[in-house]
Amino acid sequence: MSYNSLKIGKYTIEKPIVQGGMGVGISWDKLAGNVSKEGGLGVISSVGTGYYNNKEFAGKLVGNRPLSEANFYSKTGFEAIIKNARKICGDKPLAANVLYAINGYGDVLRNACEFGVDIIITGAGLPTNMPEFTEGYPDVALVPIVSSAKALKIICKRWQKRYNRLPDAVILEGPKSGGHQGFTYEQCSMEEYQLENLVESVVAEAALWGDIPVIAAGGVWDKNDIDAMMALGARGVQMGTRFIGTHECDAHDNFKQVLLNAKQGDIKLMSSPVGYPAQGVVTNLTHLVAKREGPDIKCISNCVAPCNRGVEAKEVGFCIADRLSDAYEGNLETGLFFSGTNGYKLDEIISVKELMNKLTQGE
Repeated sequence: MSYNSLKIGKYTIEKPIVQGGMGVGISWDKLAGNVSKEGGLGVISSVGTGYYNNKEFAGKLVGNRPLSEANFYSKTGFEAIIKNARKICGDKPLAANVLYAINGYGDVLRNACEFGVDIIITGAGLPTNMPEFTEGYPDVALVPIVSSAKALKIICKRWQKRYNRLPDAVILEGPKSGGHQGFTYEQCSMEEYQLENLVESVVAEAALWGDIPVIAAGGVWDKNDIDAMMALGARGVQMGTRFIGTHECDAHDNFKQVLLNAKQGDIKLMSSPVGYPAQGVVTNLTHLVAKREGPDIKCISNCVAPCNRGVEAKEVGFCIADRLSDAYEGNLETGLFFSGTNGYKLDEIISVKELMNKLTQGE
């Protein structure tokens, strides 16, 4: 099967492959810039930009960690990442992923618009007020992430009523994705909540609102998977974990090695301070947390609102900001390594160009 381009708002993505936004620091300028350059949609993660370029933009540090949400998310760091990605991809469409659960969500959305991002993607919650923060930037396309037709319907109703606009596309994420899931633990393993069983209902709902393109995500690994999603009515796919296996991915080599070494059964759901189940590789940290022997939880960065200044982190046994940033810095002892369920299939590191060719033309 050959693919049509993917239209999101006024932007045309030549190859209908969206690279998932992965933080902290897994999809920044090098990965996102190169995916866009090669005809996909590169997505910059806005999470933890205070860590960019060896914390050059972090402002105030406490014990080598950015203090508070104002420094964990660095506005100047985010701007530098977008500028450097632009140097790679030129005027091709470029996106940013902004988590709904973060502290300062509206400010980060505005910053993304100011810094010239074309498309903004939001998950980790139902972004019913997303258009409020992008007023004055009508060309910026808005793409919520949902886990059901019902969620899409709620968003469309609210956006149309309050802001007289609709999503430019929607990402439907099933429970095989890396990181946080929009499902309960039980739902993640239930047949009716698997991606392939959700696509058609979301495509049908999207059609009622004027043909909103649906992008399928969560467990999409190769061209066969892409073909299967397109056959169900998706116009594109989003893939995160597969892009970790590229030279250009901003992740530390140790992170890539964790995935290369992972076997089937090593990738599991775990509790998270964000309040959703999260998917990642079982590592030393996982064992420490299970025994309640994990690193101290100090809530230095105050990253996500649902954590309630470390209350939830203490409940589950780890601080998500500290552990994801440890993974970004390659710390195998205390890093948290998110991965989709198919991450164990990663067996080589190749270029983004080669990966895009494999995905569109087959192995």
